[in-house]
Amino acid sequence: MSEYAIEVQGLTKRFGDKTVVDDFNMQVPKGAIYGFLGPNGSGKTTTIRMMCGLLTPDEGQGTALGYDIRTQTRAIKARVGYMTQRFSLYEDMSVRENLEFMARLHALKDRKAVVNAALEEYDLTPRAKQLTGQLSGGWKQRVALAAASLHNPGLLLLDEPTAGVDPKARRDFWDRIRKLAAKGVTVLVSTHYMDEAVQCDFIAFIAYGHKLIDAPASDIPAAVGLTTWRIEGRNLAPVYEALKTASGVDQIARFGSAIHVSGKDPEQLEAALAPYREQDGLEVSPAKTGLEEAFIYLMTGTEGGQ
Repeated sequence: MSEYAIEVQGLTKRFGDKTVVDDFNMQVPKGAIYGFLGPNGSGKTTTIRMMCGLLTPDEGQGTALGYDIRTQTRAIKARVGYMTQRFSLYEDMSVRENLEFMARLHALKDRKAVVNAALEEYDLTPRAKQLTGQLSGGWKQRVALAAASLHNPGLLLLDEPTAGVDPKARRDFWDRIRKLAAKGVTVLVSTHYMDEAVQCDFIAFIAYGHKLIDAPASDIPAAVGLTTWRIEGRNLAPVYEALKTASGVDQIARFGSAIHVSGKDPEQLEAALAPYREQDGLEVSPAKTGLEEAFIYLMTGTEGGQ
């Protein structure tokens, strides 16, 4: 048995004369939470759908859950759970009715027992008779996850799953995702939100059909190769404006009451920061380049497409 839930080579997809995904290769370990990041329209969702047999590639091949993504798509689809960004269940049906509908759709045996177990697992039993349309965003999200995982899928696809929900609901959601991953479910997350990306074990950054980076999340900052310094103090606006166009500064961003200044050339960056080191009221110190700095840098470098 392969250690990978997904293995694909050379995936390419065109719509008309536009190549949306170009020669994409990837291996996704079983039980991993894999984030797909990139600008809107960069091909993230198209790539994920091809990897899971939901969309036929024009070129390339591969397997998902041991099945061929070209010839065994029905078997793959039966083992995939899909949670869309926009709530897609029936709002004029109760929570229980929605889950019962999904159980029938998957032709599950002992449907009543399966639905009862899901209601209990996701703390939905007290809301079972409530119309889904009356739920808050966080509770709708919980119902959607329960519905997507009702048939015990081997793959779970999440499309910007926590957009528009409060921080507490977001934490609860990711706790549940990690429990599923611990049971062996492989999770693919399409997002351009940092607070979703940091929850992933691995990250692939895709820009306009091309994979730029694919690595464990903890390795991404080093792979980008930025050196970062932090400037703290009062009245940082003039400092920000001056450094924004300084030689050696490839990126500058506000982080609360501080500025993070990053560059690919450490010597040029230090030269740009030199005038501020002895300035009264400012503190300049080295900082560890984080995932957010790396992500902003990659996003900035791909703005405007090819």
